[in-house]
Amino acid sequence: MSPDRRTNRRDFIKGAGLAASGAAMGAYPAELFAAPRAIPSAQVPSAHPELNDRAVGWLRFLWEKATTQDNWTRWGQPHMWWDQYTFPGVLGYPRFDLAYSSYGLIVMADQTPAWREVYTRIADELASRYVTYWGAVDWLTQIGPDPARAEYPPQFMGGIPPEHRGNYDRIGWTANGIEPWGLQEDPIGADGNLFYRGWLNLTLSIYRYVSGDDKWEQPFAVTGYRDQEFEWDHHRLAEHLERQWRDHPEGPQCENTKIWPFCNSAATLGQYLYDKIHGTSRYDPVHGWLEYMKDNYMGVSSSGELEWFTSWYDPLIDYKANGGPGSGLNVAFLVLPQDREFASFLYETSANASGWNDPRVAARPNNNGLLLARDLGDETAVARLSAAAEARSDPRFFGEHNEMFGFWSSNEAYPRGQASAISMLAEIGEGTVWSDAFQAPYLDKYDAPTVEGIDFPSLGVRQAWNDPQGGVLHVSTYAMTPDVRGQDTAWRVTNVPNTGEVFILIDGQPFDRFEVEGAGTIRLDTDIGEHRYQIFTDYRGQGSSAGQAQREAPARDGAAAMAVASGASTTSAGPSGTSEILPGPIPTCGGGCC
Repeated sequence: MSPDRRTNRRDFIKGAGLAASGAAMGAYPAELFAAPRAIPSAQVPSAHPELNDRAVGWLRFLWEKATTQDNWTRWGQPHMWWDQYTFPGVLGYPRFDLAYSSYGLIVMADQTPAWREVYTRIADELASRYVTYWGAVDWLTQIGPDPARAEYPPQFMGGIPPEHRGNYDRIGWTANGIEPWGLQEDPIGADGNLFYRGWLNLTLSIYRYVSGDDKWEQPFAVTGYRDQEFEWDHHRLAEHLERQWRDHPEGPQCENTKIWPFCNSAATLGQYLYDKIHGTSRYDPVHGWLEYMKDNYMGVSSSGELEWFTSWYDPLIDYKANGGPGSGLNVAFLVLPQDREFASFLYETSANASGWNDPRVAARPNNNGLLLARDLGDETAVARLSAAAEARSDPRFFGEHNEMFGFWSSNEAYPRGQASAISMLAEIGEGTVWSDAFQAPYLDKYDAPTVEGIDFPSLGVRQAWNDPQGGVLHVSTYAMTPDVRGQDTAWRVTNVPNTGEVFILIDGQPFDRFEVEGAGTIRLDTDIGEHRYQIFTDYRGQGSSAGQAQREAPARDGAAAMAVASGASTTSAGPSGTSEILPGPIPTCGGGCC
């Protein structure tokens, strides 16, 4: 932008329309709060992203879950709202709720890149629970062969090769201690157990991008067998995974003996984001694994149609458990940011097999399918899958003032964690926000003007967006519940280039209840409520990309980004193998839960 066209402070004041009526942004009537939704938003729409009602309700529930203290040690028990109920024996461990909950954080954080403190606190609480006993409970307790092998119910026995039934571990049994590996006490350092460390890698990468904070790149303790502690940091974890993909182009084992494209895809997504943040090349061997998957874990007809997709592969007995043409959807969801063309192929196959664009075929709810349809622009499928999801999943606001939101798939006390977390991804933002987030588009946000000190959860933030063309920070706030509306509050804007030139509008009118608090920081004394702020900071972005320059994020002190956390817890092609397309529903990790 040429200098003579850049907005200055005077242009901002004139362009803001000081003569415009402030009534257009007036207070909401009390009667509104008798409605099912208790959090109104500003009346005038904005050109910049902001969080919708469902997103802010989900964020409030995540805050409640994450900041309510519970005991994840061997002598404790996670709170009942952490999902231990989805697909028992495979995904029925609370760490999957932790990992899936982080997905919404990265997408929401990209809607409000100038406000990060609440996402940071929640992501830190998720990671802090993940490295405990209950985070790795299956690896620490499922020692040796499963003693119940001969008594598996049909849904597990049916997925085992007939000649091995009664003498083979079901999917999900980690089998720590079996040969040739023996007992491996460290859940991260083990040869298998990618079902654990893969999602930890993804969770920590999301934390780093959301916060800009290097806390988890410093040494931390991981609970191992018999409460031993093992020291790791995120850099070493990423290096360990890189070595495993180099040594095993077929993919590391997720539980001992079984390689799942699904869990490998989650681990590679974490590695992908790690490289985007740090400018490293830990992801390089993953390219080989993706090609191996295309060559070995799927079958394509001569006409180019997908015929089968591998749910898991056991290299010890050279056996593949294959599903039909629609069974690659859970992999497509995770691969989409990494390899859009491949994910699109898997999606189109599933969409065709399921009839999502055929009005003669009833659409069945599918969380992964809905997210993919939205990201890939399949509007017909979006409409049909959204309607199916609304009918089945019981989307509901809840809490004393209906300030929280989630999806119920059963008659339970709280929204089912895994399903709700995936469902929410189709509710936040628009279009390609899921795949875009893993390109780390807002690495300049750590040095841009930033909203801090919000009195959450009394006061919430729908919008926090720097417009470098105008040099304006746009902020939209709301009262979480009607009983706190109008109360005095204060919050800060940091990283202001020139505090002496700051000018602020609130709901279209000049606002002068602010003062400078040290270098680069201003404090606003205001009230809890529905307001739109336009804060002229004269921030012009970094580089030529209008505030979206991709560069390495600076290291931050581990405590700096946690200021909001007052009262925080301490807390080459391989063998073709034998394979079988199993009749009926194959036991896997796809469908609506993941």
